[in-house]
Order: sequence, then structure tokens, then C-alpha cells
Amino acid sequence: MGISKKIQELGLELPPAPPPAGLYRPILVVDNFLYVSGQGPVLKDGSLYKGSVGHDLDLAGGKLGARHVGLTMLSTIITHFGEVDRIKRLVKTLGMVNCTPDFQDHPLVINGFSELMSDVFGAENGVGVRSAVGMMLPGGIAVEIEAMFELHK
Repeated sequence: MGISKKIQELGLELPPAPPPAGLYRPILVVDNFLYVSGQGPVLKDGSLYKGSVGHDLDLAGGKLGARHVGLTMLSTIITHFGEVDRIKRLVKTLGMVNCTPDFQDHPLVINGFSELMSDVFGAENGVGVRSAVGMMLPGGIAVEIEAMFELHK
């Protein structure tokens, strides 16, 4: 099954793709790899999912933010690349969590993104290598994630 059909089958509602917030490309294709710039969690109405995990968001709220980033990333890929069915697999994820200094479960937050990618691309192709770190993020967004995908030749 193609990725576009899988998105429909899962009933995923994608938010609008955000415009670049600086001087960068939302996506870049090099050889047979698709690089996606850091994405924040955009909601269906175009607003941002904000908060700090450990302060005004709990683990579940952070994980939901990471899932929203996954939906935003799919929207960005469709908007700026268009050929979502050319994606073979997720290769690399860098997940950044806006959190308090004492919060330690960054990987569990980023699971919200990783579980969505596994659902969309399958258990084998939707899981790649990954890093999850805590930091302050622009605009108070809860999570930011960048990723790299391999394309079918």
C-alpha cells in the first residue's frame, strides 16, 4: 500500500504546512535522501502547540506534541515535495523537547512522533535511528523534530 493511501486509511488529518521561519529550505533532496528541516507542532487551525514538559505539560502532553510534529512533517513533505509515495523509509530522527531542567524522559516524548511514523511507514520502514534531547525551543513550542528519509530509486 502506498504511503498516501496509508495516511487516508489511518484517517490522519494534516495541518497546514508552516512557512519557513527563517532562511532555510523546508525540505531538500540529495541523491535518494529527503531531508526535512526542524518542524514544530502545528495544529489543524494553523496555531502552534506550545508548552514546556515538566512545567505546564506532562509526559502525555509532550508526547501529543511530538505526534503533532509528525502530522506537520507529513504535511510539509506533501506540500513541498509532493511525492510522499516515493519515500522508502525513515532513516534518522532528531527530537528536541522543550522541558524543565529536571525532566529526563525525552525519548518517551519523541515516541509520539516515532509511533506515528511506524503506523504510516510500517514497523520496519517507519523506525530509524534517533536522538532525543531537551532544550529551550523557539516561540515556546513543545517539540521540534528534524528527519531524514530514504527515497525509492
